Amino acid sequence: MEGTRGQVTGIDDLPVRDELRGKSPYGAPQLDVPVRLNTNENPYPLPDALVERIAERVREAARHLNRYPDRDAVELRTRLAAYLTDTTGHEVSLADVWAANGSNEVIQQLLQTFGGPGRTAIGFEPSYSMHALIARGTGTGWISGPRRPDFTIDLPAAERALAEHRPDVVFITTPNNPTGNAVPRETVLALYDAAQAVKPTMVIVDEAYVEFSHGASLLPLIEGRPHLVVSRTMSKAFGAAGLRLGYLAAHPAVVDAVQLVRLPYHLSAVTQATALAALEHTDTLLGYVEQLKSERDRLVAELRAIGYQVVESDANFVQFGLFDGAGGSHAAWLRILDRGVLVRDNGIPGWLRVSAGTPAENDAFLDAVRELKKEQSA
Repeated sequence: MEGTRGQVTGIDDLPVRDELRGKSPYGAPQLDVPVRLNTNENPYPLPDALVERIAERVREAARHLNRYPDRDAVELRTRLAAYLTDTTGHEVSLADVWAANGSNEVIQQLLQTFGGPGRTAIGFEPSYSMHALIARGTGTGWISGPRRPDFTIDLPAAERALAEHRPDVVFITTPNNPTGNAVPRETVLALYDAAQAVKPTMVIVDEAYVEFSHGASLLPLIEGRPHLVVSRTMSKAFGAAGLRLGYLAAHPAVVDAVQLVRLPYHLSAVTQATALAALEHTDTLLGYVEQLKSERDRLVAELRAIGYQVVESDANFVQFGLFDGAGGSHAAWLRILDRGVLVRDNGIPGWLRVSAGTPAENDAFLDAVRELKKEQSA
């Protein structure tokens, strides 16, 4: 029987799942401009000593690339557990830690395990947009939870949403992206308790930016809370966005559960070797974090002095505004871009986000927004 071939001109002509139709992939524009402060990258290149150590470890791993890597990444998870123990004061062991290709894969594995068709996840938006995208990609229903106008979580409204929707997974992003504000420990505890009061529910605390926070990690809260997961990344504080290494800490049963959906040998030998080298230089890399925290705080103070509104930031970026009038925040984004500085327009009306860069990059950004303010005031 002769088949027929239909003309395909785009995604909508393919038999794509209904929940993916009309959606856009995650991404940020990468433009060739002198100063790029739009993707929350650590602006400091890895130190020479670490680059040499990476080369040594990768060279060693390359001798065995004819063999599969350690599928359980035991050495890497042991070192990550030691890092978490050293930096949080909470004892974490190999059995409590899992690692994957970026925190996005960690989140994907969690949703594959605890979400999926017929199940739902809730996040309090605006927040990290990949939570909703990964939920849709795993067939998990997505619920947008409430925030106040100042971008804090409205706890009574959030508790009502949990009681009404009975989600299977709850996302709490702290420090929050794109707004930068941290979620108080008491709020996280209240949301965890409210979620468990309905039914056994996984609560994922996304701490991708926690090393930049003024406060402490919430990782110790996993003690005695088997449905609480803390996810992390090496992309930000470790200056290793190109590495793609994320990890989680949780009850050992959670670590066992996500291994039901992980792909075989998902972390390459080269990835594991590179991450292990970076963990050997933790003190140096966290020194860069302290510099970025200082620059972040400078951006907050200077933006306010210029006359902008700024959301309190515990991350390596700052959300600022308010922009109104024709075009609003996007028009302001274009005017800043005209001055050779790329920031992020996340689509939140009236607000833009700038990543903390080097002192020189931040100076260029501040000069651009000073000129913009003068234009707006004229």
